Amino acid sequence: MITIWPQYLNENLSLNEGRKISKEDAVKDPTLSDIERALKRLGLTYNIQKEFSYPGKWYEKSGRVLVEWEGTKLELIREISLKIKEIRN
Repeated sequence: MITIWPQYLNENLSLNEGRKISKEDAVKDPTLSDIERALKRLGLTYNIQKEFSYPGKWYEKSGRVLVEWEGTKLELIREISLKIKEIRN
């Protein structure tokens, strides 16, 4: 299982603040529901945990998603981000 936080995909954050992919690949303010829709379209098994806070922002309950994935975490983050962009357009 790979943990995905919305912060990983957020183009408004710096790498130090938690973004894991390039600004070109990232999306603006991704939500748990954006991530869920992308994962459904990708046909992946996942579990949403809304009550969790990103360690760097422990005071915000942003939630996280646990995803079953065979590749690397960065590949998964890029796939989710691209799918969110596709859904939003």
